[in-house]
Amino acid sequence: MVKKPGGNKRFQQNRNYIRKNDKIRAREVRVIGSDGEMLGVMPPEEALKIAKSEGLDLVEVAASARPPVCRILEFGKYKYELSKNKRNKEKSAKRIKEAKFRPRIEEHDYMTKVRRSEKFLHQGNKLKITLMFRGREMEHIELGMDLVKQAIKDLSGVGKADDEPKLNGRFIIVSLSPLPKNQRTLRFNSLEDLETEEPDDASETLEEDSEKETADLASEE
Repeated sequence: MVKKPGGNKRFQQNRNYIRKNDKIRAREVRVIGSDGEMLGVMPPEEALKIAKSEGLDLVEVAASARPPVCRILEFGKYKYELSKNKRNKEKSAKRIKEAKFRPRIEEHDYMTKVRRSEKFLHQGNKLKITLMFRGREMEHIELGMDLVKQAIKDLSGVGKADDEPKLNGRFIIVSLSPLPKNQRTLRFNSLEDLETEEPDDASETLEEDSEKETADLASEE
């Protein structure tokens, strides 16, 4: 069987369609009044008369219930609230990425992390930069602080630090928030790079984790 182009799109549109007033097909509906009071089960025609008498709409809010649940309300306001809630959910669904650095990071590894971090901020995600000290590296905290500040500067085209980097035990930590979408400019990626998806396990934490580094640290301590 050949699928028709756009079939999935039409299915999505139908699934999101909200029935109201004379478009409600059920023989009986459970009705919630404009004041939130349960009005009971009745034919939709009867519920629609009540809604019209109040200058409001009868809206199907739970189509899968048996019988379907309808509310008497102002449809325009209801759609606005749905849209607002959807935007809030999408906003809260943005993940916080973490880029982990070491004070002695190689230039190539540094640039790899900066490019990925720039991509994540450009996509609207928050970013947490963490730099970890081990052993005698704590004697040169200023080098780690300079590196974190350089990363913030390199990412300034897409994000802004929420606060000054802070030393917390053996870690320097700072969070960056994305700039408004129309203000984001790329320095280390092209638009084609943005179309390349990062694997989920790699995108959550940009972590420097090489056997050589672990061996070097063990020899220091």
